[in-house]
Amino acid sequence: MSESFFSPCPRGLEPALAEELATLGAASIAPTHGGVGFSGDWRVCYRANLESRLATRVMWRLAEGRYQSEEDIYRLAYGVTWAKWFTVDDTIRIHVTAKQSPLKSLEFITLRIKDAVCDHFRTVTGKRPSVDTANPAIRIHAFLTRDRVTLYLDTSGEPLYKRGFKPAAVEAPLKENLAAGILRLSGWQPGEALLDPMCGSGTFLIEAAQIALDIAPGLGRGFAFERFRHLDRAAWASIRQAAEARRQPPRRLKIYGSDIVGEQVRRSRVNLQSAGLGDCVVLDRADFLKLEPPAQSGVLVTNPPYGVRIGEAEELAALYPQFGDALKQRWSGWRCYFLTADPALPKLIGLKASKRTPLFNGALECRLFEYRMVAGSMRRKPAGGE
Repeated sequence: MSESFFSPCPRGLEPALAEELATLGAASIAPTHGGVGFSGDWRVCYRANLESRLATRVMWRLAEGRYQSEEDIYRLAYGVTWAKWFTVDDTIRIHVTAKQSPLKSLEFITLRIKDAVCDHFRTVTGKRPSVDTANPAIRIHAFLTRDRVTLYLDTSGEPLYKRGFKPAAVEAPLKENLAAGILRLSGWQPGEALLDPMCGSGTFLIEAAQIALDIAPGLGRGFAFERFRHLDRAAWASIRQAAEARRQPPRRLKIYGSDIVGEQVRRSRVNLQSAGLGDCVVLDRADFLKLEPPAQSGVLVTNPPYGVRIGEAEELAALYPQFGDALKQRWSGWRCYFLTADPALPKLIGLKASKRTPLFNGALECRLFEYRMVAGSMRRKPAGGE
């Protein structure tokens, strides 16, 4: 039986997620702002959770209806057969998001949906589930437009970009699903050299190594749907076993990481080892401005500092033209990608971008700039040009 689902993702990756979901068996694929709607049976849902590198969650659509007041939303939520899907012993949390809703308080809507779920359980079982806002077993999402409300049950639990490792985090980290999406947008393929010269906590390196070894990103974690009362245990076991069987053993890959800050290299190493990929990636402490390419051609991808790790705006203003000089002098034959929220970078790097893709890292609006370093074809522009 086909069900309806919605997967949010980092904004800017909706077309890429739509393509990925199609390869996982999804049907009726409908990209929209901030995510992709699709349909499929529960096997498709299980696979999307286990194997999607780009989705943030997989949410199962349970009910939809018109509303004028909070009480309309309460009635819709009360009518859902919650007790069929999870038990009164499962803790719950309600998430409400709205776009152009005339209702004033999202907190009150959240409270009314929580009341509806608890009242439903009390009617059916005589007991009510507890709320746990920190680590709930069950997450219920409501999305309100101007006059319609849709209720979803979250099948994922923790966001899917939490792959189940990475103990050595850094400030303002790059989300794993955004890193995987950027790798996809770059056209990088396993076997092609890949370098992150400002590797931070190693997110690009880990995602690339998992892709190269065909490791499903969800193999190291659990999912909310495993608690659902209607879980098809045999189907889920076969999907996990198939993913495990495809997983290639660790080996040295053409994936390279470096950072001028020794502590960042250490963090990357800890995170790669935590993911079981410690021997797959070559890591070095190095200054990008002096770095020699590890191959004649490949993909350079990085999320350079913008005032966080290196310092003030004037230091970066001096650094960006040097990035451009280094690319021009040494990186011909490479496709180079810079993700940045700093509008100064494209003006000061002094190279003409062949592509600019708007992307969001959480709430932070960024651009992915592509520089194709073809020998003899790059013309240095005056600083301040675009």
